[in-house]
Amino acid sequence: MIITRIILIFSLISSVSLMGGLVDKTSAETLNESLVRAYNSNPKLIAERSKVRAIDEKVSQAMAKRRPEIRVSGNYGYRKISRKYGSGASTDISNQPQSIDLAISQNLFRGYRTQAELNIAENKVAAARSSLIDAEQSIFLEVVDTFVTVLRDDAVLDLQNKNVVVIKQQLQAVRDRFDVGELTRTDVAQGESRLARAIADKASAFANAQKSRAELHKLTGNSALSLNQPSLPDSLPGSVSDTVALALNNNPQIVTAEFNERAARHAIKVAEGHLLPTVTVDAILAREKDIISSGNQDTKSTLRARFSIPIFQSGAEYSLIREAKQTASRRLSELAISRRFVENRARDAWENFMVAQARITSFEVAVRAQEIAFEGVEQESKVGSRTILDVLDAEQELLDSKVKLENAKRVLIVSGFSLLSVTGKLTADNLGLGVDIYDPSENLENIRNKLFGRTISVD
Repeated sequence: MIITRIILIFSLISSVSLMGGLVDKTSAETLNESLVRAYNSNPKLIAERSKVRAIDEKVSQAMAKRRPEIRVSGNYGYRKISRKYGSGASTDISNQPQSIDLAISQNLFRGYRTQAELNIAENKVAAARSSLIDAEQSIFLEVVDTFVTVLRDDAVLDLQNKNVVVIKQQLQAVRDRFDVGELTRTDVAQGESRLARAIADKASAFANAQKSRAELHKLTGNSALSLNQPSLPDSLPGSVSDTVALALNNNPQIVTAEFNERAARHAIKVAEGHLLPTVTVDAILAREKDIISSGNQDTKSTLRARFSIPIFQSGAEYSLIREAKQTASRRLSELAISRRFVENRARDAWENFMVAQARITSFEVAVRAQEIAFEGVEQESKVGSRTILDVLDAEQELLDSKVKLENAKRVLIVSGFSLLSVTGKLTADNLGLGVDIYDPSENLENIRNKLFGRTISVD
């Protein structure tokens, strides 16, 4: 009864797998196609682009400090004055004054803060663009990892399928030999036990394959049931020294840290600027009129220069300078940390790639040896020199070796793309994906000197 249920489960899983195989032939997808889908539709990447565009506005805001401010103000009201004289007489005076002013203010000097604030904004933009590249690389590496994980899980499921078929055939042969008295009930039980384990392993492999496909759908928005095996990327570094050199020059984490450090140094100048004078020019045109009382109308034109020299500001300005210097010191240390971290990552990535290549060779040799061993044990079992358990163990060792080989193939591809990532080359442009490359500089050029407008550009 138990074996009947196991066979029923096996049949159900096999039918689902077969349906998947039929769809696979018409929906194969390459790794590059999955990367293109992620580049065009991944919400995390789109959010990072919006983040860069928001930081672009800091440049526009800094540029605004160089421009004049124009204000129009006015008032309109009613005023009544009751005046009593010493003689006891009184007089009520009413008027209805109105005025309108047009004022233009232009900063001439702000203690060099205007240019320093612009430099901060531009360095922050450059850091944000580098962070965008880092996000793009992280998503691409995640897609690569998930893509080859799907391939690995599909291959393991196929191996488990074949394993169940082989064990079923072996179990039937054991039963036939049991019926003629060549084997014992123990041999039959061992075969049934292995069949149950194989079906359970197949169910687990099927679940893993479905989960990895769901993860790929989360990254790319697509659920292609068949994927083409990718190859290693082109232009991989040829040595660990090349890997380290490329990483230190191009890794976006280092570039981000460099621009953040530059921005912090300009922030010191902003803080120091609060100790310097400010000079502003105002031009004011004012018109006043009393439309009830006198009916007089006055027009005033004013042109003035205002300056302010800070003498003592409660010590806060000096605290701001010290704070800015401490922040700059921290940013410099963070840059050194980033360099060491990336260098270590580069060396690890190279070693992992070397190990992955060696493991492929070793597992290929192991699979060939296990195939020979399994065939030998199977033949020896037929002449009675090996037990059924020996055959089942040999078959399981062969299956384990093949599964390890499939996993090694996955690790090799991931390690190769990890080398590209650590050297800053895992981008749509460097991979030649054939997509419209997102250019973050376009938005900045559009809004740098923009004077009016509330509309935004979206990805």
